[in-house]
Amino acid sequence: MNFLIYLIVGGIAGWLASIMMKRDGSQGIILNVIVGIIGGFLGGFLLPMVGLSFGGTVGFLITAFIGAVVLLLIVNLFTRGRAR
Repeated sequence: MNFLIYLIVGGIAGWLASIMMKRDGSQGIILNVIVGIIGGFLGGFLLPMVGLSFGGTVGFLITAFIGAVVLLLIVNLFTRGRAR
């Protein structure tokens, strides 16, 4: 059951991050879920380094969203030559 929740929350976080980074038109739902889940791992790794941590499902959504935005910034640097 937790795996399904992570997929749904990761998908929402990836979708919100893609809208914020203006990449929503070039990504489908599968890529949004992948970006959200990888963003969750990235956020879970980076946020404790700066002293932040969130708990629960809402905390995972916030962590995944921040990680997904960082991930899309990195992708933008390599694909477009600049971050937007």
